[in-house]
Amino acid sequence: MTRRSFLKAAVGATSLSAVSNVMLISRSAGKSSDIRVKELRIDYEDFPYRRAYEFGGRSVDRTTLLNVHCTVETVAGRVAEGFGSMTLGNLWSFPSKTLSYEATLEVMKRLAGRIAKLTGDYNEPGHPIDINFALESRYLNAAADVTQEMRLDEPIPKLCVLVTASPFDAAIHDAFGKAQGLNCYLTYGPEFMNHDLARYLAPEFKGEYPGQYLLRAPKPWVWCNHSVGAADPIEPSDVRKPVNDGLPEDLVNWIATDGLTHLKIKLDGNNLERDVDRVLRIDRVTTGVQNSRGVQRWYYSLDFNEQCPDAAYLLRFMDRVKTASPDGYDRITYIEQPTSRDLPDTPSQLLFEVSKLKPVVMDESLTGFDALQRGRKIGYTGVALKACKGQSRSVLLNAAAQKFGMYMTAQDLTCPGASLIQSAGIAAHVPKIDTLESNAREYVPAANRPWLGKFPGLFEVREGKLRTERLGGPGLSAV
Repeated sequence: MTRRSFLKAAVGATSLSAVSNVMLISRSAGKSSDIRVKELRIDYEDFPYRRAYEFGGRSVDRTTLLNVHCTVETVAGRVAEGFGSMTLGNLWSFPSKTLSYEATLEVMKRLAGRIAKLTGDYNEPGHPIDINFALESRYLNAAADVTQEMRLDEPIPKLCVLVTASPFDAAIHDAFGKAQGLNCYLTYGPEFMNHDLARYLAPEFKGEYPGQYLLRAPKPWVWCNHSVGAADPIEPSDVRKPVNDGLPEDLVNWIATDGLTHLKIKLDGNNLERDVDRVLRIDRVTTGVQNSRGVQRWYYSLDFNEQCPDAAYLLRFMDRVKTASPDGYDRITYIEQPTSRDLPDTPSQLLFEVSKLKPVVMDESLTGFDALQRGRKIGYTGVALKACKGQSRSVLLNAAAQKFGMYMTAQDLTCPGASLIQSAGIAAHVPKIDTLESNAREYVPAANRPWLGKFPGLFEVREGKLRTERLGGPGLSAV
């Protein structure tokens, strides 16, 4: 197979001409605030999960964090250090049927080394979004090279490349904000950016900038969207092997302890009876808990992680839930990534009838503006913003989703520490978003412990809320 064919496979549906367009982004005269990367280093941290997390037919029981430390210098001579961190969610970003967990993790580590060198060697000054877009095609080329060198039987997916590159992008944004003495969300306007949104998205965005779609100050809080894993105990009687670490062991106690009102329910997508029964049982149990607490309003989102065979499955599922529990059906706010991330446009995969019932949100499939456009053409009406796809991509796709009037939510990738802070920053600065996942507190709380005292109320949920008022500091606010 030729290098070009490998690159085309790695990019997925992104055309080579689109990649070429990214490579051809020309630099304007620039600004004194523009930065160059002077030094960059990476390290890793490993943490076991307190309990396995099941989703999309997969189970994960550990995490590896990729940490990036980056020093930059502005054209005006100011030097600043930035930090970015992201969990290498290889089971999610590279769900291989032939490669083991250890193999895909090694792939991401090998790719991270290439990305570190490419980023460290890049000498052109620019805004962080300029730097990210100039480097993206090189990252994709590096993924194609790693695919060949490791003799992989399938190309590294674009989503996997984005996840691996995301802490590098975060570190550069963090350093840029600190070099200006500003929070990052104050640096996405014409006074700092060399190009408007038309350069990165489409001509209809001419004269617009990401900052006009963002709040200048963070919201004081957002709702915690608590994940209910596919194998998580619902009631105390479901607990077979207690962890005995002082944290809740089942959904009933999580709701009572954290005051939860928003639940994200993981579903199989390939067993209608089981999916319907699971939602109805969670609704029945949750109703009992909330009534005992005197809570009148609570909500569900449903995540199928691509497992539904077609739109007809979803329509049958929704009809069954609505018939059995009209109130439970009304509590459903959106449906997330029900079918393949490859966005097939065959008649059975069109989601327009489903999106008439509830917003249908892109997650795994949302790898760029081109993917957003394809998703809308098959019936997607919402997006999930994630820090693991990059800070640059998040602020750009936020602008596009708002302009198109799409439903919006923010999620994590079981992100602990600095990666949760970045995720919370996105949720806190996007006007249309009012919820955020916080999965690490459930599955890998050990990775959060060094951060508990720095951001009270963000890593420990109270009254169902994640406190975000402290996320207005320099850079991404993490360190």
